[in-house]
Amino acid sequence: MCSREPVPPEVRALTALLERRWSLSVLYAAHLGAVRFSEFEQALGQVPPATLAARLADLESAGLIERRVLDTRPPRTEYALSAEGRRLAPLLEALTACSRDRGHP
Repeated sequence: MCSREPVPPEVRALTALLERRWSLSVLYAAHLGAVRFSEFEQALGQVPPATLAARLADLESAGLIERRVLDTRPPRTEYALSAEGRRLAPLLEALTACSRDRGHP
């Protein structure tokens, strides 16, 4: 019988966040350059606005997304992957490659 290491708590916590509906899609859209709320809505399609706002807040709290309020009239909010969020780029790119390999655009 092969002994296995338990999944570390910090990995379980991150995967729990990423398993929430729309989380990976929000990160993927940010990876592709979405910065404004409306750009995320356009990229994601059917995401309810309240859910998108919650996911952006969750990902910001986790340190994966940064939120900036621009000093414009009216004020504008932009989102971008943080340095920690950019570390997930290989995962996001692997999702693209895997979906293409399975015949999905």
